Amino acid sequence: MPDLPPPPAPEVEIVVVHPPRLAPLGGEAAFSAMQIGPEVLKGEPRLDEALKSAPGVSLFRRTGSGAANPTTQGLSLRAIAPSGAGRALVTLDGAPQNDPFGGWVIWSGLPSEGIESATVVRGAGAGPYGAGALTGVVALQERATPDGVAATEVSAGGRGSYRAAVAAGAPGVLLTAAGSRTDGYYAVRGPRRGAADTRLRLDDASVALRLQRQLGDVQAAVRVSAFQVNQQAGLVGARSNTTGMSAAVTLAQPAAEGVGGWRLQGWVRRSDLENSSVAVAAGRAATTPANDQYNTPATGYGLNAAWQGRQGPVAWEVGADIRLTDGTEHERFRFMNGAFTRDREAGGKTLVAGAYVEAALDQGPWLLTGGVRLDRSRAYDAVRIERDTTTGAITLDQPSPNRSDTTPTGRVGVRYALNEAVYLRAAAYAGFRAPTLNELHRPFRVGNDITEANPTLKPETLQGAEVGLGGDNGFARWSAGVFYNLLKDPITNVTIGVGPGTFPVAGFVPAGGTLRQRRNAGEIEAWGFEGEASGDLGAALSWRTAMAYTDAEVDGGTAVAQLTGLRPAQTPKWTVTGGLGYRPLDALRLSADVRYESARWEDDLNSRRLSAGVQVDARAAWSFAPNAEVYVAAENLFDENLEVGETADGVESYSAPQTIRVGFTYRR
Repeated sequence: MPDLPPPPAPEVEIVVVHPPRLAPLGGEAAFSAMQIGPEVLKGEPRLDEALKSAPGVSLFRRTGSGAANPTTQGLSLRAIAPSGAGRALVTLDGAPQNDPFGGWVIWSGLPSEGIESATVVRGAGAGPYGAGALTGVVALQERATPDGVAATEVSAGGRGSYRAAVAAGAPGVLLTAAGSRTDGYYAVRGPRRGAADTRLRLDDASVALRLQRQLGDVQAAVRVSAFQVNQQAGLVGARSNTTGMSAAVTLAQPAAEGVGGWRLQGWVRRSDLENSSVAVAAGRAATTPANDQYNTPATGYGLNAAWQGRQGPVAWEVGADIRLTDGTEHERFRFMNGAFTRDREAGGKTLVAGAYVEAALDQGPWLLTGGVRLDRSRAYDAVRIERDTTTGAITLDQPSPNRSDTTPTGRVGVRYALNEAVYLRAAAYAGFRAPTLNELHRPFRVGNDITEANPTLKPETLQGAEVGLGGDNGFARWSAGVFYNLLKDPITNVTIGVGPGTFPVAGFVPAGGTLRQRRNAGEIEAWGFEGEASGDLGAALSWRTAMAYTDAEVDGGTAVAQLTGLRPAQTPKWTVTGGLGYRPLDALRLSADVRYESARWEDDLNSRRLSAGVQVDARAAWSFAPNAEVYVAAENLFDENLEVGETADGVESYSAPQTIRVGFTYRR
């Protein structure tokens, strides 16, 4: 009897459910936007490192979130004037991810395994994004709910580094969890390193759960998450511990096809930061406690709503949102005779509420888009009380008046298809960012440098314009453009004194230290150009490259005349990135990425220069099953010393040395 062929494999329907979303109006195509997809996200263990493949995207300093203090993890787009609080808004399916107290982003709470893609929109993002989108927006989209395991990674690397992450679930359920630890590295190297220096260690963990179901024709989702990040700051006795949770409820009734429908979302974020700093003795021989920020409870609440429609070729959206933050820091300081002698309570509340209307006309070769927005921001209920830790007597009671501001913003854009392969675009925009509770109320210390808060800060505003070209000729996808931005009232750490000396409110500043205060520092004028291109050379080789140039200059006016003509701190002129992917065998994937940054200044007075640097990363992966591979990766392949900081007395610190990782990853 002849052998019968095996029966056909049963067809299995894979059901995936995306988070409740409204379709985009389509107007983003008129602005400088870039999509970061799964291939880039898979190659980087931390989300902020993956985002840096877009030129101009950076944290405040060159150090990534695997070693940077949480207070410097604010994201900025375009090198106009990076800030520890960040001048870009980061959202996850519409809900802001910026910290309610400081505006920075805890990237450990956003493992890339749970992210489907990231849309980077450079330029002030008024309209639906609102407050905080001063230099742009990073809009993250979470994965659809899978049926089983959607992504997992387990890896180990040099200096005791380990990481594990998973995204899994069932239709209507997505669970994402991740954790990592590393013994870290010494930021100060060579003969300048002393007994005061220790490793930048890290332990972090996060978990998120999204539950989703269809209620008639309404999509409903509840997402809850939590994280903890414990770090050693590189100096004996300096550390931080950050915890937080968030919850979001989203209801949406999108159109069956294309633009239309409504969305309503409410969210809450809560965080707490413990952060201690130390003073460094001469020769880096020892440290002395300087500050102990032992409790910083902060809560942010928000509500946003949008309604979409279409009339012929015109798609429109109207909406409103409101955000409230409430936070207070509790800190011990003034260390004398082996003990802290002062205790500080400082904080307050902020409120930002706005409404907008935006529309896009897509007809033939023309795409026109525009929108207007009006926001009311308020800072109120400020408190700063300092007490003697022994007697409880109040040594400083500094109340601050409430402040309110009304800020109109908007954006317009046009895109014209010259032919099927090339388009021309132009845009103009205005945006704003209200000061954070951290900038308004919390003084801080790094080594011997002290920075005072300023409860009188007003919002930053930015106006800008840009033009660009782009296209896809089958061989390459490319875009290029030039921009001009004017940042008014930038919140900047301004030098107001040099130690040794005693100053009002701040107290004693030791030798080698600097006293700064956050101030609205006149204006920053910036122009530049940026471009990116990518393509494939046959089936085996892919490539991408991108660059950004920014020429920024401060006009301090009468407020900070000493800064006029200088370059903003932490602002490189050039950023160039590139990548190659090669597949010599079906199972073997080789890739390399390079990032170059020109020199930047560490401080506002342009007295501490951080040298230019190049970092090369490489990865080799072997696929042994569909969607599964083992890999070896080298970060900072050539072990370059990339300078990330310099103290007033000339001690330099550097980013991570060469790190080799091996691991297993599965993604579908």
